[in-house]
Amino acid sequence: MAMPDGVKTHPDYPVPETMKAWVLGDPGQLSLVDKPVPVPRKAEVLVRIDAVAICATDLEIIYNGPPALIRGGPPHNKGFTPGHEYMGTVVALGPGVDEYRIGERVTVEIHAGCGQCKRCRMGMYTSCHNYGKNWGDVDKGHRANGFTTDGGFCEYQVNSVNTLIHVADSMSDEEATLVVTAGTSMYGLTELGGLVAGESVVVMGPGPIGLLGAAVAKALGASPVILTGTRDNRLEMGLKLGADHVINVRNEDAVEAVRRLTGGRGVDYVLECSGATNAVNEAARMLNRGGKICLAAFPHEAVPVDVAYLVRNNIYLYGIRGEGKSATHRAEAFMREKRFDATVIHTHTFDMTELPEAIRYARDRVEDAIKVVVKNRHAAARAIAAQ
Repeated sequence: MAMPDGVKTHPDYPVPETMKAWVLGDPGQLSLVDKPVPVPRKAEVLVRIDAVAICATDLEIIYNGPPALIRGGPPHNKGFTPGHEYMGTVVALGPGVDEYRIGERVTVEIHAGCGQCKRCRMGMYTSCHNYGKNWGDVDKGHRANGFTTDGGFCEYQVNSVNTLIHVADSMSDEEATLVVTAGTSMYGLTELGGLVAGESVVVMGPGPIGLLGAAVAKALGASPVILTGTRDNRLEMGLKLGADHVINVRNEDAVEAVRRLTGGRGVDYVLECSGATNAVNEAARMLNRGGKICLAAFPHEAVPVDVAYLVRNNIYLYGIRGEGKSATHRAEAFMREKRFDATVIHTHTFDMTELPEAIRYARDRVEDAIKVVVKNRHAAARAIAAQ
């Protein structure tokens, strides 16, 4: 593919004119089509996508729409390609890019803020005020791949250099797709204060973010780390990832158990990853006075919250969006140093051509699927063949 002036390529990594991409039609309907390979602009690179993990938010987008926002509305029937937890190989450099080199393995963050609005200037690029306003026109700078711009269920995608994280050679493609998940957990703990060494933490909900939340909290020195959930096999994974105690909320009252494990004091922090209807109220009652809650999951309906209890006990409530404040870089460093084994939550792998089946496994938890990864063997094979 002939790239515009200023875009650097290399013969060892040929770039085709078109690529295979999954496009969202009606809710729940994906079609495999040909799309032009995107071209990197200033401060961007083109990534050959090697692997993508399926996130619960991808399922929300595919079947319901939000939080994706395309042309001011739902993403259905707009030529949109979802998918955001991807990694791959840099194959072209946009004008002015020297931070990365062609052939380098990277994983990606979702959000590249515009860099100009109030929140971006504060480092809160996942809260960019220009979110969702630039489908088809990225000159403003904002991108949220898989949410407001095309995502990773395809062969190639453009990313801002601000969203790239170097991947160590010791890390498999599958593990590299989990850096964003660990980064979301890291971001939640960052907002709770960051320095959690010696502090007590409850993680509610042993989904991917909750399981890696327990792992990150332990790697940061938290003690004890308590994981709550409803499935024993997930809780067992939590123990492997560093949780000191697990509580099956079907068998015992979680608040009473947390109080018992902490000598009646309660914990310092709660990372809420379940999205359960009464999660905020339960989290508040697990805390000691002056404690903090971070909400990393969203319920599907409005929920009642005992605000008076929060106020009387000086409890702080935070919400996070995505994996902000470069938390992915810190999460990748922990994973590179084997501070925890994120691959524990990777359960299934499919080829990109089998994406609908992979989504079914993730949605229906077939064979107790937790993190399902699709690999883009076709793109890699085509690149090799072109040589």
